[in-house]
Amino acid sequence: MTRAVAGMLLWVCLVGLLVGCGRSKEDLIEKSRGVSTRPELERALGRPGDISKLGPVEQWTYTASNGTVVFLIVADRVTLQATGGASDEKKDTK
Repeated sequence: MTRAVAGMLLWVCLVGLLVGCGRSKEDLIEKSRGVSTRPELERALGRPGDISKLGPVEQWTYTASNGTVVFLIVADRVTLQATGGASDEKKDTK
């Protein structure tokens, strides 16, 4: 692979990461509105940054520019579990 092609691939990857991090919690919630199954959620938002499993229950966590959005999936059915982020992290540590 030539150096130019490698450099171009690096730039494409970096732009993809920046675009992914540019999504806000509100954008993620809006895009997921009306989603009720795992495949629909993945089509709407892509793969999450983190997937936790406990038996038949999955927790999909998406990272947004201003926090996180967490979906709970049970038997392929999706529900919004929680959002968290910037305002939650600004606690006084005195």
